[in-house]
Amino acid sequence: MKFFIDTANIDQIKEAKDLGILDGVTTNPSLMAKEGITGEKNILDHYVKICELVKSDVSAEVVSTDYKGIIEEGHRLAALHPNIVVKVPMIKDGVKAIKDLSSQNIKTNCTLVFSAGQALLAAKAGATYLSPFIGRVDDTSWDGVQLIQQISHIYSVYGYQTQVLAASIRNPLHIVKCAEVGADVVTCPLSSIMGLLNHPLTDIGLAKFLEDYKKGNA
Repeated sequence: MKFFIDTANIDQIKEAKDLGILDGVTTNPSLMAKEGITGEKNILDHYVKICELVKSDVSAEVVSTDYKGIIEEGHRLAALHPNIVVKVPMIKDGVKAIKDLSSQNIKTNCTLVFSAGQALLAAKAGATYLSPFIGRVDDTSWDGVQLIQQISHIYSVYGYQTQVLAASIRNPLHIVKCAEVGADVVTCPLSSIMGLLNHPLTDIGLAKFLEDYKKGNA
């Protein structure tokens, strides 16, 4: 399973990269704004900066909601760097745009997905990635991980090549559960990734090893 980091923060991207497990980055206008990056030129320049840092897939989101606007924006984003993946919302014009962008060998990420039916449409349109928002599904008292399992099963049955990219990850357990049910990718905050390192028995065991070492070398 691939690990993407969901942020626009360069320091966090560097930290995940230095850990040796980073496979890509996803970001969006909200994450850009959180870092104080506004204005089209600044946002586009920041996408390039991220691409040059990670040298792997970087999802850059369109803000248009009509077919013509999505296509124009998608071409503009794809031209920034070969690693750009155009992130397109799961709407009627978005599906149509994904079909056309994919036919032109432009990588796409269908985002804001909340059902298996939507996942089918995205795969049929040729999306490179599909982003079900499992944390937000959980917020509605449904099971986000179960949705990942359902989509992964359907894609396996019919041989769809679209990669299931579990998004809206809230904690380390989400990551493990997504791995169990066949997600191809998880995209998550750095805190969730770092949380995988933690276990009290590791801390206890390390403390014991160090204590015994000091006794033997006293």
